[in-house]
Amino acid sequence: MGSLSEIVSYTDDFLRVHDVGDWDNALNGLQIENSGRITRLGAAVDVSTRVLAEAAKKKVDLLIVHHGLFWPGLQPVTRALRRQLHLAFENDIALYSAHLPLDIHPKVGNNAQLVAAIGLKSAQPFLEVKGQPIGLKARVSTPRSDLVRKLRHVLNGPVKIFDVGPKQTRMIGIVTGGAGSEIYRVAQENIDTFITGEAPHWAAVAAEELGMNLLLGGHYATEVFGVKALAAHLSKKFRIPWEFIDCPTGL
Repeated sequence: MGSLSEIVSYTDDFLRVHDVGDWDNALNGLQIENSGRITRLGAAVDVSTRVLAEAAKKKVDLLIVHHGLFWPGLQPVTRALRRQLHLAFENDIALYSAHLPLDIHPKVGNNAQLVAAIGLKSAQPFLEVKGQPIGLKARVSTPRSDLVRKLRHVLNGPVKIFDVGPKQTRMIGIVTGGAGSEIYRVAQENIDTFITGEAPHWAAVAAEELGMNLLLGGHYATEVFGVKALAAHLSKKFRIPWEFIDCPTGL
């Protein structure tokens, strides 16, 4: 069993939260502290009233999320935010959030975990954002149909396919989450098959113009990997049980 301060210090270093650039509202690291006693870890993609209520039911006292409380920016403590804070305080739940530091981590990161899950080898970082590469690319020749089948299997759900690129892939790029708007920059890396979570409408047109396969697995579905892997890692390190709180958004 570890204390909150010990777990937070270790996780900050492990994810390099103070070195990795991010959007201000990500507010990586500890967002809510509790009394300091940690007996059960919870992992979720997003913090929400529903997630916090489920965490309370499961006696979770440290909740690890990818998208934290402050994405909307500066706001008064009313309505949803007041409700969420009340749930956390009343049930002694600490909240730790990691956005880009978790996306790009070479071991437990969303990209690394998805690359491993679909069996890609020797993936290399690419696509710089906020001072660091946020995606992984791999040179691999495989039928597009096989890649789609594997992706559907590991995501356990549908994949939106824009099959306007080669039937036999040569270079696959992966950026989990909502990276579809980066499609033109992705194309500059000679990537012919781009896997991400979601994309704006115009990205479908861009894919056709670029002759690039665009595979959208869902923002939520492509980002369950990192929080699960991080929670499992911390569970082993500190000998604390953990569980995943699954609250899909539908996106």
